[in-house]
Amino acid sequence: MADPSSYRPKPGQIPDSPGVYKFRDDHRRVIYVGKAKSLRPRLSSYFQDLANLHPRTRTMVTTAASVEWTVVSTEVEALQLEYSWIKEYDPRFNVKYRDDKSYPYLAVTLNEEFPRVQVMRGAKKKGVRYFGPYGHAWAIRETVDLMLRVFPVRTCSAGVFKNAERTGRPCLLGYIGKCSAPCVGRVTPDEHRELAEEFCDFMAGRTGAYIRRLERRMTDAAEEMEYERAGRLRDDIGALRRAMEKSAVVLADATDADLIAVAEDELEAAVQIFHVRGGRVRGQRGWVTDKVEEVDTAGLVEDALQQLYGEESGDSVPKEVLVPALPEDQVATDALAQWLSERRGSQVSLRVPQRGDKKDLMATVGRNAQQSLVLHKTKRASDLTTRSRALEEIAQALGLDSVPLRIECFDISHLQGDDVVASMVVFEDGLARKSEYRRFQIKGFEGQDDVRSMHEVIGRRFKRYLAEKERTGEWTEENEGSTAPGENGENGDNGENADDAADDTPGQIPAAPGENGHAGPFGPSSLKEDDGRPKRFAYPPQLVVVDGGQPQVAAAKRAMDELGIDDVAVCGLAKRLEEVWLPDDDDPVVLPRSSEGLYLLQRVRDEAHRFAITYQRAKRAKRIRSSPLDDVPGLGETRKQALIKHFGSVKKLRQATIEQICEVPGLGRKTAESVAVALAGTAPAAPAVNTATGEIMEDDGGSTHD
Repeated sequence: MADPSSYRPKPGQIPDSPGVYKFRDDHRRVIYVGKAKSLRPRLSSYFQDLANLHPRTRTMVTTAASVEWTVVSTEVEALQLEYSWIKEYDPRFNVKYRDDKSYPYLAVTLNEEFPRVQVMRGAKKKGVRYFGPYGHAWAIRETVDLMLRVFPVRTCSAGVFKNAERTGRPCLLGYIGKCSAPCVGRVTPDEHRELAEEFCDFMAGRTGAYIRRLERRMTDAAEEMEYERAGRLRDDIGALRRAMEKSAVVLADATDADLIAVAEDELEAAVQIFHVRGGRVRGQRGWVTDKVEEVDTAGLVEDALQQLYGEESGDSVPKEVLVPALPEDQVATDALAQWLSERRGSQVSLRVPQRGDKKDLMATVGRNAQQSLVLHKTKRASDLTTRSRALEEIAQALGLDSVPLRIECFDISHLQGDDVVASMVVFEDGLARKSEYRRFQIKGFEGQDDVRSMHEVIGRRFKRYLAEKERTGEWTEENEGSTAPGENGENGDNGENADDAADDTPGQIPAAPGENGHAGPFGPSSLKEDDGRPKRFAYPPQLVVVDGGQPQVAAAKRAMDELGIDDVAVCGLAKRLEEVWLPDDDDPVVLPRSSEGLYLLQRVRDEAHRFAITYQRAKRAKRIRSSPLDDVPGLGETRKQALIKHFGSVKKLRQATIEQICEVPGLGRKTAESVAVALAGTAPAAPAVNTATGEIMEDDGGSTHD
């Protein structure tokens, strides 16, 4: 536990101006980010008598080992910088809203030639129009099914669309009138896009004018005695009214607003958001957070606004945001409203409803938040007890001095000795921390040897740990006899969706934004040696688990001994009998089948196996799809496709002269020579044979095996 007086800034050193500050621990991790309209009084408040501080604030300042700050011009800039740093550093003492759902949205892909209506989850994409979020995907599909008869927009995947183009036959929806079938040319791209934009307008709440227009067309058709067309329009109107009835009118005058309510106690807070568009509730979502810092309702609202709108822009930010409380300081409230207005691109009203329908609806949102908090506490009481018992059982079974709050598990994966890879997954406090997962390529040798692979991976992981210690000044005299740190380091994959990991240059650490004296978003920043981001190998685990038995455990222990790592426990979990192996023990530790500790170890091991095999399959697929053109310097994907399109196949391209290759638009002679050299150095693949007819198949599609 650190003494805050040991790192307290000197009197007069803190500027009396707006800014953002960071507290760091002794590992240089950023543990808290805050902002202030005046840094001097705000930071000074953290260094008063510990007995006068809130318990959570006291824990934060005694965990920290240093504090630093960045001066900005206005409170709006402070708000923006605070948000970006919280996203970058993921500080443990800041409010974090945990949302266990990936909410589905109704999305219209306006960035495609033929926009598609579909259900989407996850991160939002540029050029896609989103509506929602919805509580369930089936609610979206019911709405879309009703509206397709009026707005027959494409809903099929790219593969189905291309197949219909090739065969000249639309899918079933095209035959029953729920798709305008642009795949076979029934409508032009412009006509289909107009349909998609009308669909978006209707979903955005502009419903009354469109229904009145349909009613006039129905009346005109009836007067002209076109009764079949009038009947279809009548059915269309009915379908749209049924779709509208699924969300009742809650606010008059077609109001667009988001209502945010908070329910809290001393330890946790729940936030609920109702998205109202065109006077109707179009979506609902919610989060729960631990109150790891002293924060009032207005502070929770501010954090919720940052999380909700930090990545949004345009119409995704409504004209009106209704909240239960605002900061007492009017300047802070104005800064929040200005920030929201900048995100939207026009004026946003941020206020607390005082009377009428909006106040009544806010009370409903508040009741939902209270119910959400009660439900969360009911679930978590059991979950916390179970995880605590599991960690205690592991510590007792393995003879550890304390419970292993951070567990790292390693697994090796390959296919008959090819594409050998490894994975590292991280569990903290019994929960997966996917942002710190890592993937490795085995480089020290070729072939299948799980024990040798495990030794290499553990060694590389802890060399990076020692390199981080040296970089941050924690390197001590007794470490100097160890293997040089920083060798064969790994880039992290930053979660599930990153590209294949590749080694860093030995001894070098990737630069963070704003490092090396370059200006950050609000001026120079001293981030060169202390970026503080929690996405590297800087933090040691209390327990390393390897997928395997005694040989793998011995290899992991040997790798750590070679580096002088003696304060991290190691064990292995063998699949066959689920036995736990310890270094230097001839007999395994057998945990009861009903043990929560064994169940947690199994979850960690299974997650490492899943992550490793996913990476191995991706590498194998990439290798199978590889082409000799991939190695041509300066030849990007666009020009590769242009070459294949021009010549028809890699086989014909190989037979072309340099002059013929130069005829391809965008290719110069130097690149053409590189292409010719690359193809001349690769042997053509054996011709494919149709096993049914014995016919030799021509390579006409740019085969990836060529």
